[in-house]
Amino acid sequence: MTTQSHRFQHSTTKYYLGESLANLAEYVDKDRTILLLDENVDHHYAEVLPGWKKLVVPDGEENKTMNVVEQIINGLIELEADRKTMLVGIGGGMLTDITGFAASIYMRGIPFGFVPSTLLAQVDASIGGKNGVSHGMHKNMLGTINQPAFILFDYSLPATMPETEWCNGFAEIIKYACIYDAELFTYLENNKDKALEQDVSVLQYLVEKSVATKTKFVLEDEFESGVRRWLNFGHTLGHAVEKLENIAHGQAVAIGMVAAAKISEKITKLPSEQTNRLIRLINDYRLPVTMQSDKDEVFNIFRLDKKREKDHIHFVLLEEIGKATTHPIPLDELKQILKEL
Repeated sequence: MTTQSHRFQHSTTKYYLGESLANLAEYVDKDRTILLLDENVDHHYAEVLPGWKKLVVPDGEENKTMNVVEQIINGLIELEADRKTMLVGIGGGMLTDITGFAASIYMRGIPFGFVPSTLLAQVDASIGGKNGVSHGMHKNMLGTINQPAFILFDYSLPATMPETEWCNGFAEIIKYACIYDAELFTYLENNKDKALEQDVSVLQYLVEKSVATKTKFVLEDEFESGVRRWLNFGHTLGHAVEKLENIAHGQAVAIGMVAAAKISEKITKLPSEQTNRLIRLINDYRLPVTMQSDKDEVFNIFRLDKKREKDHIHFVLLEEIGKATTHPIPLDELKQILKEL
């Protein structure tokens, strides 16, 4: 087990890499802590966590809403949580998002931590302090940027995921390779069989590389005014497709990355063979590459994207695999590009 400490602008977050969920009580005061779990996590791990105070919420991205936040707040009140109570979210990206958001607004803010249980949550959703809920068709429209006190990474937890969810997590790892780490891209190509077979040593390598990359970007640009925007590669179109097609986040991001690569061919002159290389890798990890959504509906969601400024959207594009750039694209031009994809 490795411990890291990262100092952000307003707080410090501890990472416990390679620790076990069973040892959670070593890092928090059990008597002053409330666990927040989704139904799946409670089913798999309740016996590992005897005697803890806990709240259980429904599983699924569709439950990342203010209605569920209100249920959490009511539960915290019933359990007499005060401003020193620690809220620990154990679950996937939906669960970590809603934990951080609820903790940030309850009594104007209580401390919180995460134990991400899915591959996607371990490599992406739990890191960086973005906490939020969706509103209508708009993903993460309401939210805060507030860092967790700690993140405990137990590499055995993703083993309980179904295969489709396992593949879902690779989308964010591929994203890091695309925007920053060409060597990681090659590693993913060369180790796809072991990765898909859930080889623990490969998982550890991929998680720790991803955690290091995302943490680097967040430390440089915590409130997303510059390079942190690169972490949105594939997400602008991906969030729209995720809502319209009701598919998993990683699947939507995979589709969004292919679209962003094709847009990059037009705007930043990304070589088409690099787009094809990305498509092959996404296919290798059993993720989709084409969207089925109505393009006008996608564009309507774009118009209220958080990355919009006046009449353009800051779109993350590739100059080459391993090198990203942010490019403002006028909405009228983006609508035409969408039609041509």
